[in-house]
Amino acid sequence: MSKQMDLLFQLASLLTLVVALAALGALVFDILSDGASRLSWAFLNNIASRNADQAGVYHALMGTIWVITLTGALALPIGVAAAIYLEEYGTRSRAAHFIELNIANLAAVPSIIYGLLGLGLFVRLMGMGQSVMAGAATLALLALPVVILSTREALRTVPSSIREGSYALGATKWQTIWNQVLPMALPGVLTGLILALSRAIGETAPLITIGALTYIPFAPDSVWSKFTVLPIQIFNWVSRPQVEFKTNAAAAILVLLVLLLSMNAIAIFVRDRYQRQGRV
Repeated sequence: MSKQMDLLFQLASLLTLVVALAALGALVFDILSDGASRLSWAFLNNIASRNADQAGVYHALMGTIWVITLTGALALPIGVAAAIYLEEYGTRSRAAHFIELNIANLAAVPSIIYGLLGLGLFVRLMGMGQSVMAGAATLALLALPVVILSTREALRTVPSSIREGSYALGATKWQTIWNQVLPMALPGVLTGLILALSRAIGETAPLITIGALTYIPFAPDSVWSKFTVLPIQIFNWVSRPQVEFKTNAAAAILVLLVLLLSMNAIAIFVRDRYQRQGRV
């Protein structure tokens, strides 16, 4: 009976995967058929315009690159440091247990709540305004639970014999973590970062909540510049009644997909390189 149930679960999982892939393939094909003809060098270099044939995504593309790069720079060290504390130092303390419980809950919080928190904390209280820094800090809060949880799982996969051997050679706990444990856990850490940034790069609600602009005639030149991002620009074009702007939106979705896949490819390459080094 148990074998039959396992077989049914496997078949159900396989069927779900096939349906999901078919739906994703149909969606990508529809976007390609609508937006591929609009892609051009001029589309990537022009800014938004009232004329659909002259509109481009340069300002939104640069804003996305600025925001997502800064988001990763903020979320990675903070998330890794929090995971190291929870997993290596504070496993028995009540404070660590309280933090761990809340991190698990924060992973399921709707993104609009992070936008409200960013509006109150970064935009108003800390005076960052509608800047790249405020947007990146808000998305970093969104990404932190995923980074922390995945880093903790990666730290747990490191064999205890590695730690014991390092202690036997006279290394301190921090030296062991920094030189032995963390390098071996790095592939898992990068996997969590990929998942977190993949979610953050497509977010619209938190950035609109903190006041990110739907139209801006220039690209950011610092972390304190005002900005817009590709998802907001896509939302703006989709909301317009003209068919030409919907074609622009499909082309912008393709640009966002290429950016996302490129970012993931770089992270996967770095992760696999560290995995090979760990096997040597």
